[in-house]
Amino acid sequence: MAKKKNYDVKDLNLASEGKRRILWADHDMPVLAQIRERFTKDKPLKGRRMSACLHVTAETANLARTLKAGGADLVVCASNPLSTQDDVSASLVKDFDIPVFAIKGEDRDTYYSHIAAACKHAPSVTMDDGADLVAALHDDFIDYSGDIIASMEETTTGVIRLRAMQQAGALKFPVIAVNDAATKHMFDNRYGTGQSTLDGIIRATDFLLAGKTVVVVGYGWCGRGVSSRARGAGANVVICEVDPIRALEAAMDGFRVMPIKQAAAIGDLFVTVTGDIHVIDGPHFAKMKDGAIVCNSGHFNVELNLEALEKMAKKVNRGIRNLVDQYVLAGGKRIFILGEGRLVNLACAEGHPASVMDMSFAAQALTTEWAVKNAGKLSPTVHSVPVEIDQYVSRLKLKSMGIAIDKLTAEQQEYLSSFEMGT
Repeated sequence: MAKKKNYDVKDLNLASEGKRRILWADHDMPVLAQIRERFTKDKPLKGRRMSACLHVTAETANLARTLKAGGADLVVCASNPLSTQDDVSASLVKDFDIPVFAIKGEDRDTYYSHIAAACKHAPSVTMDDGADLVAALHDDFIDYSGDIIASMEETTTGVIRLRAMQQAGALKFPVIAVNDAATKHMFDNRYGTGQSTLDGIIRATDFLLAGKTVVVVGYGWCGRGVSSRARGAGANVVICEVDPIRALEAAMDGFRVMPIKQAAAIGDLFVTVTGDIHVIDGPHFAKMKDGAIVCNSGHFNVELNLEALEKMAKKVNRGIRNLVDQYVLAGGKRIFILGEGRLVNLACAEGHPASVMDMSFAAQALTTEWAVKNAGKLSPTVHSVPVEIDQYVSRLKLKSMGIAIDKLTAEQQEYLSSFEMGT
């Protein structure tokens, strides 16, 4: 049983269902399970106090179990007010003795009080999904930052924030951009976000994608995933981009590409995946057709200017379906916002499938071990995940899928490492 003092979850009585879901996800996370088995024996994180600010899902719970198995004194808090699965947080506390500070739907004050609890754990290692914990440790809780040897960052938005901090000379400890690992962004962001975003939209709205115009704002790895899955379901997909290379790629992938100002008038469904602020703004809402559905699958809800939309609305009907708000504009035009503009795949569904998170969280666990081994050797900048970790995770994942690949012969290796032989 967990100590009485150190947690804040909705209801411990939800733990039995949470445990069932955690163990169900574990069946589809064989790579992480192998790492947890080794961590149990080797204890590479022994004596390390850790604070992890993550989406509290069944998959995350298995990462938390792995870190604890490695010897970490771990505390977990939510990285988004709507991404917590309350039964999972209850089970982590009750069944696995891991303190959790996370309640789905928590207000802003509660959210930041939970981050404060993670800071006050006085961690030497942190793990983040969006950099809110790191930001707090550089601001109100700077006194707790001196002993931190490294932080792992899980998401694109967080890496953007951290690189801005580095550029400004404000970053006080090393951060490893786990999001940029190939076994993370190429799979989690593309296949995970692609599938789970549509899952959240369909659960929330019962929306038929076939024949509809879906506007995807942003064509990074998440945008690629959402776009390809929407097209696969029969949607006509439009891409909005600011990067000319990505826009060109989208065009050559067969998508229509146009400015959001133009796309706003034709879209039936809008999905933002940019990591930037107000990419759908007041003038865009004004152009939308009656019944347009708008959601965000980037990290923060600032991608949608909901304050502008609320000012435009003559009436707002909250919760006309679960996590669906209706904004009624002049003339009776209706715009529907999903999940309060927060991550639709976690607010309205269950997040990424366990199989893809297996790779992301395996990389997280191994990068944490690497950071601890290299304590004191890393500069206070944003670091890349060692390529050896990516390759190791990939090999384990292929093996778990029953897939074998070729190996270079000695002759081939010699050829690739030499320059003498040409035509």
